Amino acid sequence: MEPIAPMEAKLVDQLPDEPGWQYEPKWDGFRAIAVRDGSQVELWSKSGKPLARYFPELVEALAATPPKSFVLDGEIILPLGDVLSFDALQARLHPAPSRIARLAKETPAQLMLFDLLALEGEQSAHRPLAERRAALEALFPKLSGPSLRLSPATTKLSAAKGWLDGSGGALDGVVAKRRDEPYRGGERAMLKVKQLRTADCVVGGFRKTESGKGVASLLLGLYDDKGKLDHVGFTSAIAAAERGPLLARLEPLVGGPGFTGKAPGGPSRWQPKGDATWIPLKPELVVEVIYDQVTGNRFRHGTRLHRWRPDKAPRQCTLDQLRHELRPTELETLLEV
Repeated sequence: MEPIAPMEAKLVDQLPDEPGWQYEPKWDGFRAIAVRDGSQVELWSKSGKPLARYFPELVEALAATPPKSFVLDGEIILPLGDVLSFDALQARLHPAPSRIARLAKETPAQLMLFDLLALEGEQSAHRPLAERRAALEALFPKLSGPSLRLSPATTKLSAAKGWLDGSGGALDGVVAKRRDEPYRGGERAMLKVKQLRTADCVVGGFRKTESGKGVASLLLGLYDDKGKLDHVGFTSAIAAAERGPLLARLEPLVGGPGFTGKAPGGPSRWQPKGDATWIPLKPELVVEVIYDQVTGNRFRHGTRLHRWRPDKAPRQCTLDQLRHELRPTELETLLEV
């Protein structure tokens, strides 16, 4: 079996509102193309890497379906405890088969399906989305077991906006697809609006630029329920002209305790080149940042600096601001739409 390039999305500021569009949740998981050819089942990642060995429970579920041949597009998600966990998904990418087998039983993953590209030897990728979606909805009742789910779809913009407003952190956003277009694998033929949220964070430290004359990144902290300041991420989205003046603003605060809870590690691969060490500060400055996803009480990616908050007391910057993954009860409500 050869990898199939999935159709991808172009980031936009807002969803299109003219007729002819279909809206779907963009799940926060691992994109996967599921292919079955008789007894052989494969899961391909977006980059073309095989995923089947990491998710044997999904391979088993796909192999147990009545159709002997199909190509499905979807997203692998993983319920863990009372949330859908991206951390648990990442833990699956492990070299030890024994560990994978244990996790597959303890924390089984699910495949959220949203497109049908082939069925029983008949190709459908060339057909309009409206026909492919109807075929997927007709096929889905034949797919048994809790591991395979059907992702919602709507032509109503109000419903799509409702997903963005009420879905928590499990959605990466909402995508829009033309209902009259074929599946355009390898192209950015969809439109996507990302989930973006803000949080007020304490500047607990910083790293200097390579020259030492400016600020490369601000290290962000939030207080836990014990009053400890935990490091939760960073922002390096600082204009070049502001890096020098910002250093002058931070230098009077150097020498503070920095992070009294979880502290930063080494520099991130996203970090601009500069001094690998971080400089602790007195916890006096508060900045509002824009973030997308949270994993394990940390911003998964770098954040965007929105504004300084001189009106906000540092002790008001607590972890309960963070919006975590969608809870299974909320997932079921979403899937009922």
